[in-house]
Amino acid sequence: MAIRPTRNPLTILVVTAALLLLAVPAGYFVLTYGCGDREDRLAAALAGDPALNAAPDGARKGESYRECDEDDLFVSVGTEFAHEGSPKDPLAPHLGAARAEGWRPVAGFDCYSKRLDGRTAYLTVDAAGAGRVEVSITANHEGDEWC
Repeated sequence: MAIRPTRNPLTILVVTAALLLLAVPAGYFVLTYGCGDREDRLAAALAGDPALNAAPDGARKGESYRECDEDDLFVSVGTEFAHEGSPKDPLAPHLGAARAEGWRPVAGFDCYSKRLDGRTAYLTVDAAGAGRVEVSITANHEGDEWC
């Protein structure tokens, strides 16, 4: 049995409206979802902070990274540092350098905050393994808290 074409204007109008109601939101989602140029610019601004680029005495700058979470658009940039020998507290020189660059402790959390590129950014310093320290900065355009 063949499907016969309809010529009923009301049917054509209803089908067209239904397709538009589904296609427009789906198209918007496909074209705008996830990280884009705006997040790339934010990552570049965060990556330029001296806390990520200056290796304290006894440390050697290692790998750097940039990431963006596709869902909430948090941008994270970070650098790993290797420490020669085994300092008693390898985090202390990085925390001191961060404070010298204007990073301030966030009450009740192990992180620091500072305004970067018009947004509140959050810096963390973590032990990344034996003799390694990771310094990372995270922010998003909505001003959401990270710590």
